[in-house]
Amino acid sequence: MARAGLTPEVLARAGAELADEVGFDQVTVTELARRFDVKVASLYSHVRSSHDLKVRIALLALAELADRATDAIAGRSGRDALAAFAEAYRGYAREHPGRYDAARLRLDPETAAAGAAPRHSHLTRAILRGYRLPEPDQTHAVRLLGSVFHGYIGLESAGGFAHTPVPPQESWDWIVDSLDTLLRARSTPEGTG
Repeated sequence: MARAGLTPEVLARAGAELADEVGFDQVTVTELARRFDVKVASLYSHVRSSHDLKVRIALLALAELADRATDAIAGRSGRDALAAFAEAYRGYAREHPGRYDAARLRLDPETAAAGAAPRHSHLTRAILRGYRLPEPDQTHAVRLLGSVFHGYIGLESAGGFAHTPVPPQESWDWIVDSLDTLLRARSTPEGTG
């Protein structure tokens, strides 16, 4: 029986929901076919492979995450923008763990450039403009923020902070404050911004 309404977009969204339920690594065309109660072969007219499906999920997740971060930092600057940006990522990871993992899928440069991936760099640089960092410090700061936020989120989601009486939120706030202090200390009058 043909399923009307199946499109690559519908399958990507269903795959994203599946990723949040069972984990991104467990998403396959076969598992998605079970969800739609269709034969696997019928999905191959919409996606080429499980990898193609995962790329589509990654692009969806990157777009959702960029939208969330954009909304979070609108009208903010300095530490407020930094904290809102960081919390947009952390909140997304908590609400959509499979999609968050998908957003970190390594994409080929052409696919990444055509999707929302560049928006993430632009958003980070928008925050950093308020700190007036010259190059190459600005590039270093983009990498620092990504490393710290993604590293913390990964450790937290794996239960890495469950063994201590210090609440993870206290550490998160301390990290954001420390990053703000570091970025302000690196600020220069001739920096970008």
